[in-house]
Amino acid sequence: MTSPYTLPVPLRRPATEPATAYLVASGDLRPSANLRCWPTQEKLEADVAAALGRLSWQARRTHPFDAGKGHGFIDSQRMGIEVFKTIPRDAPLIVVEAVWQYSHHVLAGLRTHEGPILIVANWSGGFPGLVGLLNLTASLTKAGVHHSALWSEDFTDAWAVDGLRQWLDTGEVVHDLSHVRDLPPLPEQQPEVVLGAALARQLRDEKAVIGVFDEGCMGMYNAIFDDELLNPLGIYKERLSQSALVAEMNRVGDDEAAAVRAWLDERGFTFHFGTDEASELTEAQVTSQFKMYIAALRMSDDFGLDAVGIQYQQGLKDTVPASDLAEGLLNNVERPPVRSRDGSRELYAGAPLPHFNEVDEGVAVDALVTNRLWNAMGFDPATTLHDIRWGQDYEGEFVWVFEISGSVPASHNGGYDKSYSMRQPPMFFPLGGGTLSGVSKPGEIVWSRVFIMDSVLHVDLGRAHVRSLPAEETQRRLDATDRQWPIMHAVLHGVGRDQLMARHKANHVQVAYAPDADAADRALLAKAALFQELGLVVHLCGDVKI
Repeated sequence: MTSPYTLPVPLRRPATEPATAYLVASGDLRPSANLRCWPTQEKLEADVAAALGRLSWQARRTHPFDAGKGHGFIDSQRMGIEVFKTIPRDAPLIVVEAVWQYSHHVLAGLRTHEGPILIVANWSGGFPGLVGLLNLTASLTKAGVHHSALWSEDFTDAWAVDGLRQWLDTGEVVHDLSHVRDLPPLPEQQPEVVLGAALARQLRDEKAVIGVFDEGCMGMYNAIFDDELLNPLGIYKERLSQSALVAEMNRVGDDEAAAVRAWLDERGFTFHFGTDEASELTEAQVTSQFKMYIAALRMSDDFGLDAVGIQYQQGLKDTVPASDLAEGLLNNVERPPVRSRDGSRELYAGAPLPHFNEVDEGVAVDALVTNRLWNAMGFDPATTLHDIRWGQDYEGEFVWVFEISGSVPASHNGGYDKSYSMRQPPMFFPLGGGTLSGVSKPGEIVWSRVFIMDSVLHVDLGRAHVRSLPAEETQRRLDATDRQWPIMHAVLHGVGRDQLMARHKANHVQVAYAPDADAADRALLAKAALFQELGLVVHLCGDVKI
C-alpha cells in the first residue's frame, strides 16, 4: 500500500543530524494508576528511544515528567490539546503505551496531525498497555485517522525492528491480514441462515432498547455508537444516569441484599473476605454490590430494557464499590431472583439480562444478538466481553489471556461452585467491591467484535476453543496480569498473535460458548446471516466453516 504521507524533512538532513520522531504518552485519568504505572512506561519509552537510535533516529519527548504529579503522562483532554500545539504537524509521531490509557486524551491532536502516526505497546501482561493500544487504534479507526501499530517486549526483536524501520522509511507498517475475508454468499435455505435472517427482521420490526448508564467510559471513543447507526438495526438507547442507579440502590433493603448473599452461599460461591476496607473485600462492599444488582434489574424493568450497561468509571467509582459482581450475575441464566418493588413479579425470570461492561455499545449490539440467537438455538445464552490482555505460547500453540474486570457469567466458569469473588485492585477501584471470577471452562466458543470503520458498522467473526491449563500455569498467568480477575485461556483458530493485534478494532472481544465444535460452527453461520441481514459488513477471521 502506498503511504499517503510525504517523508518528514528530518530524513533529508545530513547523517550527523539524526532525524527526529516525536513521542507522546497518553495515560489514565486516575492519579493512582498513573503513579503506579509510570516506571513501566519509562522503561518502554527508553526501549523505543534505543530502538530509534539504532536506526539513526532520535526520540524527542513532547511533554516533560511532572514532579508534582509524579508521572509524565498526558492525563486530560485539555493537556493533550496543549501538548499537540507544540508538535510540528507533519512530524513522525509515536504514541508510546505501556499502560491502560484514555484515548480521548490524545484524540483531538491525532485527528489533526498530518504526519505519520505509530502506536506502540510493550508485549507484557503486567499492565494493560496492549489493551490501551487496541482501544486507541480502534478509536482512530472510527475517527478515520490513518495510523500504524507495533508491539514488542523490548523492541530488540527482528519483527519489531523491521516494522519500526518500515514505518520510518514509508510512514506506515503493513501487517499480514490474510486471515480476514469478506462473507461469501450464504446458502439461503440452510436452517441457520434462515434463522439468523428471521431474527434480524424480528429485531428491526419489534425493536429493542439498551440502557446506557452514562456514556463514554474511560475515554473509549470507539465504544460510542451513534443513534444513526443503531436505529436502523432496530436498537434504541435509553440514556440513564449513574446517579439514578445509586438513588435506586439506596431504596433496596438490607434484607433483599442478604437474600442474594444467601442464594450464592447455597450454591457454593466463595468470597475471599478480609477486614481492611482499603485493601480487602468486606461484607459491606458486597452488600452494596447486591443492592446494585437489584437496582439495575428494577430500573431495567421500569424502562423495558433488553440489555443494560453500567459505566462505573468515572464518578461511580468514588461513590460505591465496583459494578462487576452485579454485572456477572446479570449475564447468567441462573441467578439470584429479584422481584418487583411490590413483590408481585420476578424480574427477567429464568433469563440473563445482557450487560455490556463499560457501556461498550459494540458489545451491546453483540450481546443482544447473541442472547437471542443462542436462545433460539437452545444453547446457554450467557455471553460476556473480555479484554484482549496478553498471551504466550504453551506446548506449541499460542494461548491468549482473555480477562475482564471480574464480570463473567458463572456458567463460563462451570458454575457458581467453581467461581469466587476477590477485592478489586485499589489502584483502579478505591472503594473496592468483589469480582465474579473463575477460570473459563474448556470448550468451543464463537468470538466476535462489532465496530465502526468508514462510518459504517462492521463485524469480525471467528472461532476458538478454550484450553484447560495446569493450575500452576493458570496461576502464573494470573500473577502476570491481574490475579483477581476471571481468566479465559483462548486459542484462536487460524488467527496468529500479530494478526489479531493488527486487525482487531477494540480492546474488547465478545465470547459465547456452544455445546461442541459443530454447534459452534452452526452458531457462527447463523450469526453471520443475522448481521448481514441487519446491514453490517461481515468479515470472517481465520478458520471458519461457512
